[in-house]
Amino acid sequence: MKLIVKFNLALSVVILIGLAAAGYVSHELLQRNAREEILQNARIMMQGSLAARGYTISQINPLLQNQLNYEFLPQSVAAYAATEYFNELRKQYPDYTYKEATLNPTNPRDRAADWEADIVNAFRNNTGQAEVVGERDTPSGRTLFLARPIQIKDPACLRCHSVPDAAPASMIARYGTANGFGWQHNEIVGAQVVSVPMDLPIKRADATFRVFMTLLVALVAFIFVLLNVLLLTLVVRPVKRLARIADRVSLGEMEVEEFPVKGRDEISTLAESFGRMRKSLVHALKMLES
Repeated sequence: MKLIVKFNLALSVVILIGLAAAGYVSHELLQRNAREEILQNARIMMQGSLAARGYTISQINPLLQNQLNYEFLPQSVAAYAATEYFNELRKQYPDYTYKEATLNPTNPRDRAADWEADIVNAFRNNTGQAEVVGERDTPSGRTLFLARPIQIKDPACLRCHSVPDAAPASMIARYGTANGFGWQHNEIVGAQVVSVPMDLPIKRADATFRVFMTLLVALVAFIFVLLNVLLLTLVVRPVKRLARIADRVSLGEMEVEEFPVKGRDEISTLAESFGRMRKSLVHALKMLES
């Protein structure tokens, strides 16, 4: 097997292993970064809902207290305000969702779906758990969801949710007495659930991966060709020429042309040594003939 074939086989194995390792590591890193980006978006949305809640409790609710004696205004409820805030956001980003999923809500639109009820029950079974992150398939594609528990920490909330007799008459007139009651202090009654689409960040990560691998393969191919050209120019061709000269000398052709010595690399040193050996051989033959 020729030297250049052996070199290319060894180099090809190294390149394939290197490309496979680089592809795996870069793909995993890009996918993890994309997921972190999605999760960060979900956390920003969650903080936005908390901001809407806080604003409603501290600034809107006090302004509407007197009117609540005559008419129940859902705009005074923090959960309603946060949901409406994200409903406006969904007009531009329909795949982003926010829901205060509750097992026994006052407003029927907040009732937890089956998968949301599983999250709420997981929080109820593990009261120390502060957050749940997961993925699920939806008709619009794969989404990442972030959930945090809704726990009754403020006893004032029980005025509207303990028993119907304690609730404001205006609220009973709007929603009735069938839902939203029986809550207990410190009970986890629901979960704030934010869902963020994963398709776009994942597609961007895949596109980046393809560009990276294309450039990497192109660079490796260029280096592969360059190494072959250098090997042929600096090693294979000089060695072949030196081998032809040595072969002719071994057959008795003492007048064959000398190998030109250029530089001080290993090939030049070998050629210079061969030239001295040849001269010594010619001199020895002449001495024998005389």
